[in-house]
Amino acid sequence: MPDRRIHSLLVANRGEIARRILRTAHEMGIRTIAVYSEADRSAPHVLEADVAVPLRGVSAAETYLDQTEVLRAAAWQGADAVHPGYGFLSENAAFARAVQDDGRIWVGPPPEAIRTMGDKIAAKLAAEQAGVAVLPGAVLGGSEPSHWRAEAARVGYPLLVKAAAGGGGRGMRIVEREDDLVDAVESARREAQAAFGDGTVFAEAWVARARHVEIQVLADDHGEVVHLGERECSIQRRHQKIVEECPSTVVTPALRARMGEAAVGLCRAIGYRGAGTVEMLVDDAGDEPRFWFLEMNTRLQVEHPVTEEVYGLDLVRCQLEIAAGQPLGFGQEDVVADGHAIEVRLYAEDPADGWLPSTGRLHRWRHGTTPGLRYDDGVRTGDVVTPWYDPLLAKVVAHARTRDEAAARLTRGLREMHVHGVVTNRDYLVEVLTDEDFLAGDTHTDFVERHPARGAPDDPHAYERQWQRFTTITGPHLAAAALGPSLLAARRGPWPFAPTGWRNVTRRAREMRPEASGPGWRPQEADVGAATQRRTFTEGEHRWEVECTRVARDHPLAVRRRAESGGRDADLFHVAIEGTGGGTTTLVEIETLDAETFVVHFGRRGHRCTVHGVGDVTYVNSLLGQSTFRLVPRFGDHTVDTAAGGPQAPVPGRVVAVAVGPGATVAAGDVLVVLEAMKVEHRVVAAADGVVDEVLVAVGDNVDAHQLLVRLREAP
Repeated sequence: MPDRRIHSLLVANRGEIARRILRTAHEMGIRTIAVYSEADRSAPHVLEADVAVPLRGVSAAETYLDQTEVLRAAAWQGADAVHPGYGFLSENAAFARAVQDDGRIWVGPPPEAIRTMGDKIAAKLAAEQAGVAVLPGAVLGGSEPSHWRAEAARVGYPLLVKAAAGGGGRGMRIVEREDDLVDAVESARREAQAAFGDGTVFAEAWVARARHVEIQVLADDHGEVVHLGERECSIQRRHQKIVEECPSTVVTPALRARMGEAAVGLCRAIGYRGAGTVEMLVDDAGDEPRFWFLEMNTRLQVEHPVTEEVYGLDLVRCQLEIAAGQPLGFGQEDVVADGHAIEVRLYAEDPADGWLPSTGRLHRWRHGTTPGLRYDDGVRTGDVVTPWYDPLLAKVVAHARTRDEAAARLTRGLREMHVHGVVTNRDYLVEVLTDEDFLAGDTHTDFVERHPARGAPDDPHAYERQWQRFTTITGPHLAAAALGPSLLAARRGPWPFAPTGWRNVTRRAREMRPEASGPGWRPQEADVGAATQRRTFTEGEHRWEVECTRVARDHPLAVRRRAESGGRDADLFHVAIEGTGGGTTTLVEIETLDAETFVVHFGRRGHRCTVHGVGDVTYVNSLLGQSTFRLVPRFGDHTVDTAAGGPQAPVPGRVVAVAVGPGATVAAGDVLVVLEAMKVEHRVVAAADGVVDEVLVAVGDNVDAHQLLVRLREAP
């Protein structure tokens, strides 16, 4: 038998999964090789590998999907094995075969199994032959819409148009009625072709209120096949998971055994080897839950850490050992669960703006101090988030004795994180983890639709929630944001009472003192005799006018505060905030701990805050969360803004379709241009009825955010 030991491993991936594989390989004493695109030249996975090989180009197709270049890198560096991670080439049977033909170890299942299960149509047939229930479906082949309609009618509406190749939610569209079928098929085909190099799609019955539950399997070369329980991944946006947990709240021991047996039986039927996941759809509406086979992912899953935490296994190590020909060393009876684990995916995207991706430089990336959390990061401070790849920044995982404790710990850890420079879904994840339905285990695939991001256009309580958040959370943050950056400048200046950039006027300020007859605060006039400082901040679409008056150090109020604190030096301010929805006024005491850390005493509460300024943007972090404030200039920009005359690109991306031409008449809502950014299509539509004057882009063009795409004029 040839030597199958792995001495040198090439990781054919990037981001957090590349770092995850590198970590285990290093623990096992294996030399590691990374590959990277021009955009990833200084990425963390490049710096952590023992050797890094460049791939010419920027886009995924030019680099991480280029089989020839990846194989050339493996040959040049003498890699014994290739680990594909997930995504990119991980479920490409031809690549797996090419690795083996080169005499290297493929860290994954046999190419034949990848080919069978990588085609969702063939996978459903294999599952059916193995005795696993499947949903009704039909192939949408050819180019005739009439054929698509006939096949879809056999399935019935609503239905799901799905890409036959790949995964990760790409190439999937829900179709409620026949009129929307053609557009869904064309769009899904285009996205699938771009993501997987295969535009084949099919229709499958859609179960609206179901659960997405998957079974983790491991199989070795010695006949051992086991399952490691289930993960529930029902909370999804755009058919892509954002919250995953192990175990599921709906799966009983009996149901787990049935689903596990089905997954193991399917693996045996197709001669599977390595790590894989059998995905099921579970309907728990009746007395007895039902499940159907959806697909099999012949690779490591993004959400594998929750299984690792609950079952105490390193799945990457298992993959490498199986690939090297070693036995699993345990059977099904040895698989024992411990506690509960929850994972969230932290994406660079804006849930309140249609989940649009966010690009730019990460000015700060910092974890909190809460123990018991696992961070699988793909980025670090200073990295640039580009439109070329998936917007996943990191995964944060909590493992605890109970589900409630895991959710609480994960919530605290998310609130502690400093993520400065791009918009993320962090606040929405906190909303999910603290939601009553989530805590009750009501986590079906329509969860995100039923629980829109606060501030989203379709959230009827957006206004009051924003104001509640501001008054209960952001008050001390804004005080720190307004005062913190100015304190050091003030102390360096000739007049400590006149911070740089503030306007000096004297006024009578109002101090908030406790009522003599009971608890609470009530305003009382106090002439503090110091300079008033005014600034205007915006947070999203909201605007806040902040007026601060610093209490002179020799004023009785300041002397009293110093005496009450045992002589500890601090800065005392009267702060008045007026903004969207109302205002507040109070006395604020700020203790400076270091250049950017302050303790803000606000309304009888003390909050430890860090204040980090980048240009006109100030980030304020505390255990209450993160707030981002933009300073409004005192003098407006005199640059004259011209009307765009048409729709602009919402994000940087690549044009994949142009739906109109010069002279075309369009109605409000008509699709004009389709962009691809971070592996997701974004449809740019007409805001009003009009006539196309000029199309300024073509298919294949790369565009910047806010770039004008189509010039429109009013319809005659």
